[in-house]
Amino acid sequence: MVLAGVEVKVSRLEAIVEQIGEAVLATTETIERLADRIDTLSAQVGEQGKQLQQQGYQILALCDAVQTLAETQDDSLQKLTQLTQTLDSLMTLSGESFE
Repeated sequence: MVLAGVEVKVSRLEAIVEQIGEAVLATTETIERLADRIDTLSAQVGEQGKQLQQQGYQILALCDAVQTLAETQDDSLQKLTQLTQTLDSLMTLSGESFE
């Protein structure tokens, strides 16, 4: 009778150990899937970081281009003002020569 009780306890322990083993395997698989997802997300975040950096460079290049355009426009405006003044002077001189 004692032997039968020991066998029942051993059988219960085997069942418990088997359940623990299954839980460990399931947990391991879940952790592996999560690690794969994290790797994928990490790669996506890295790619987005590269894209943001590239956009930053493009914005800086655009700012430089706009600044150059503004400087060129300012230079052109100064030359146009000088030309207008010169033409005004010529018109004044030609008006005086006809009088």
